[in-house]
Amino acid sequence: MPDTPSPDFMRRIAAAAAAETLPRFRQNGAVTNKLSAGFDPVTEADQSAEQAIRRLIREEFPDHGIVGEEFGTEKGDSSHIWIIDPIDGTRAFISGLPLWGTLVGLAVDGDAVAGLMSQPFTGELYYADGGGAYYEGPGSPRRLTTRRTTTLREATLCTTTPSLFDGRRRALYDRVEQAVRLPRYGTDCYGYAMVAAGHVDLVIESGLQPYDIVALIPIIEKAGGVVTTWTGEAAEAGGDIVAAATPELHARALEFLAG
Repeated sequence: MPDTPSPDFMRRIAAAAAAETLPRFRQNGAVTNKLSAGFDPVTEADQSAEQAIRRLIREEFPDHGIVGEEFGTEKGDSSHIWIIDPIDGTRAFISGLPLWGTLVGLAVDGDAVAGLMSQPFTGELYYADGGGAYYEGPGSPRRLTTRRTTTLREATLCTTTPSLFDGRRRALYDRVEQAVRLPRYGTDCYGYAMVAAGHVDLVIESGLQPYDIVALIPIIEKAGGVVTTWTGEAAEAGGDIVAAATPELHARALEFLAG
């Protein structure tokens, strides 16, 4: 059994998720808050998409484990674990903004080896397998390659919102934002895809869960970029995350985030 899924299986996952999410997008469906204090929305689209993805994985890879944001863990002791975020950017989804996507990643013995980010409203699929990182959608299919930006003063930076950062983290993030050419907010998983595609140079976020990042790690790495925690450790467990277009830019961002 190969360690990475075929491109065709990636497309099947994206299509199965899209069949659940796209008909519900901009339909003003019911939203449930998962938190007693604060706001962490979940929709029928989140839940239905994750169930559809789980069914495909169980059929194709019955020995593999699955971790999903909405329905937890099954076969968690497997060496091969699929990590699912059916809608990364649910806040964007319920606001009618197309800056959300379906994230599905595969980790083997803890290392992210394959992943996809699908945005069905724009018709875009970004994915990585054993051979590289690729784009399919409007325009022409192509291999993904990051920009060769090496300095902060030339960089475009994305984060979902500066309110992710509390206390000292906010001060450290602000140092980087003040040093870059252009900061942009509200991008969720789309910012990471833009790093892989060569349109954005840097993403900095805090407090991520594995399902927020595992799918995106191989897409960026196989396009030539670097993804770690703020302290340079492996990013598969989530936490405070830096994704950069080049090793040089990544090193410079880590210097600023170290204070």
